[in-house]
Amino acid sequence: MSETNPPPIPPAPSEPPYKYVPPPQSPRSGCATAFMVVFGLILLLPGLCALLFGFGVLSESKTDPSILFLILLGLAVCFAGVMLIRAAIKGR
Repeated sequence: MSETNPPPIPPAPSEPPYKYVPPPQSPRSGCATAFMVVFGLILLLPGLCALLFGFGVLSESKTDPSILFLILLGLAVCFAGVMLIRAAIKGR
């Protein structure tokens, strides 16, 4: 009798035999990007005003807490405008 070696067993795959490939996303239209940039620029204006009023308030000896709140609110709106412009330029 002749001895034959059994065929080698293939190694177990480390990943599944299929990979999920997400469908390609359609690019955003230029009109939506333009509206995002324009709206972001509009949101930058309260931040500019907040900076101007903030420097004015810092020069005074006594500051009103409600003015400080409005200044922080304006800076937060400005930050939202910056993030909107960044999202419009960077894309998804």
